[in-house]
Amino acid sequence: MDFINKVELTGIKTVDLLDFKPTTPVVALDIADFLHLGLMLKEKEFKEAVERFHWSTFTDQAVAVFCSTEAIVPTWAFMSIAVKLLEVHAQFDYCTVEALELSLWKREVERADFAGLAGDKVVVRAHQAIDPSLYMLVSARLNGIVKTLLFGEAGLPKVISKN
Repeated sequence: MDFINKVELTGIKTVDLLDFKPTTPVVALDIADFLHLGLMLKEKEFKEAVERFHWSTFTDQAVAVFCSTEAIVPTWAFMSIAVKLLEVHAQFDYCTVEALELSLWKREVERADFAGLAGDKVVVRAHQAIDPSLYMLVSARLNGIVKTLLFGEAGLPKVISKN
């Protein structure tokens, strides 16, 4: 007796958001390390610390820049950090590591070419650990392109929309 894969016969295609998760390492950079006692910015001291820092450690990485103290840091200081990170081809933002990881993941979904799914039934695979904002983004990207947008698993999907 031959086994019949009924899921395969449905013609449903799968989009798995884990396929879009960036592989670029995301690291943190605490700007407090460049401040006097971690609390105040002394311009000369800050500029010297920025120049002495080994920026090459961030080459081709994603850097979440933040300040762990309640220091008031002038905007130009962040601009100085940005220029140094650009020199080593780092991606960066002023945020937490988690926020940068999510931002990079969203960027990958935004760049994805879903044109090949036009007119198809498409299920977006369910993963509890994935941020809901990614599901909202992929829904916005796929709705209007696909014939039917589904969520879950191809064998037992939940219909989200039909076009």
